[in-house]
Amino acid sequence: MLLVLFIIVSRWLPVSMQLKTGTHIHPEFAVHLIAGAQGREDDLNAKNRKRIMPNPLTEPPAIDPLYEASLYCNTLGITVRSMEGHAPHNMKLLSVQVLIRHGDRYPLYAIPKTKRPDIDCVLEPSRKPSHPRLTDFISHMSRGAEGQMDGILNGLPRFPSHSFCEMGELTQTGVVQHLRNGQLLRDIYIKKHKLLPKDWTAKQLYLESTGKSRTLQSGLALLYSFLPEFDWRKINFKHQWSTIFCSGHCDCPMRNHFLEEEQRRQYSFRVKNINLEKTYISMAKVVGVPTRQLRASNPIDSLLCHFCHNVSFPCTKNGCIDIEHFKVIKSHQIEDEKERHEKQLYVKYAKLATHPLLNQTVNRMYRIAQGKKEEIFALYSAHDVTLSPVLSSMGLTEARFPRFAARLVFELWHNPEKKKEHYVRILYNGEDVTFQTSFCRDHERRSNQPLCPLDKFANFVQKEMFLALNSTSYYDACHQRSV
Repeated sequence: MLLVLFIIVSRWLPVSMQLKTGTHIHPEFAVHLIAGAQGREDDLNAKNRKRIMPNPLTEPPAIDPLYEASLYCNTLGITVRSMEGHAPHNMKLLSVQVLIRHGDRYPLYAIPKTKRPDIDCVLEPSRKPSHPRLTDFISHMSRGAEGQMDGILNGLPRFPSHSFCEMGELTQTGVVQHLRNGQLLRDIYIKKHKLLPKDWTAKQLYLESTGKSRTLQSGLALLYSFLPEFDWRKINFKHQWSTIFCSGHCDCPMRNHFLEEEQRRQYSFRVKNINLEKTYISMAKVVGVPTRQLRASNPIDSLLCHFCHNVSFPCTKNGCIDIEHFKVIKSHQIEDEKERHEKQLYVKYAKLATHPLLNQTVNRMYRIAQGKKEEIFALYSAHDVTLSPVLSSMGLTEARFPRFAARLVFELWHNPEKKKEHYVRILYNGEDVTFQTSFCRDHERRSNQPLCPLDKFANFVQKEMFLALNSTSYYDACHQRSV
């Protein structure tokens, strides 16, 4: 039954947003944030308040917001099986590109007039959750002066270290999640497939992270388990300023147009939900602030931290925010996700947002297919707002919203007996979703090939992505006046 938690791919939070500057925010964050003062802790008996984390073992028959939230937390301790590295015996693995979301983090926002969740971000190997390599990871990160970090990455800490977590800081849970991801990928790609030689060079790795400590630290945690005790002199993390990894191809007015249309759709959908509005009013009375101020403080971000860490929801002298409040907001997010797929505004945004990254992925695959031995393993350490549009643009409509430490893997395979034939496999959180993509959905039924031809993936990225936008190129799709 535990396998059920693995084979379901994450989806439940509403669609993620992007500002015109290229910086992404979650749609619940797309409002003006009014900072709430930290009030004193009320005289409440916390011991009498129940823990809130459910323990689901099987998927419920109907959509359950608490079950979906548990999947999003990516709770450790559940044994899962990975499908990475699985292919016919006559195939040879040539390269792997991994796009990850950072691990579990402390909230980005605080609920006004409530005590922030008391979570320690100092790494303590003796505290659960832990990992056999956690002690060595801390030691190795402390010796990272010789590693090359582009731009602002050079000034970021290599691992979390605050006794009281800072806003948005990676937690020990987040570090352990990616240590486990790295170990899993090492067992498959290094030990089984010998993807990298023992004397691997810096040119065989491509590492990139946004300028947040949580993404750099997540990438380093995965990399350390993937290549234990790696030589820091071979490490060069490139800084990516945009959360959609568009690099030098971020000028795209129509992308912003579709984003604004999607934001309007989300706002309209929210104001029609009477139960949601009543819930915000009720929560605002508990904390003693206007409803508008509570909503602007994005309470769900903080409540998710309480939920994922099994910490009671906040209380004041007026009462407590409870699990029913939480369930209403989660249910609305699930309903919003359904309408998002129906309206198709987000997928148009997603195609324009992710084309630069996917095009880079295809170009790297072609270079390796032609015999280049560089960038055999690529790692992009990113955010939910990076993975979500990539999933959408590829037609993975059933994929859940990226959970903490989600991973999206692109594998390049080759048949040595047929030198011109190269194939791709795409995996999301360990599940093979290659034939769920829009470009390879029908391929399996029409041929006897168990993998998707690289040319089909390339044709999708370089041509088919623009058909829905009535265009033939990325530049034209970005700059046309209307679609």
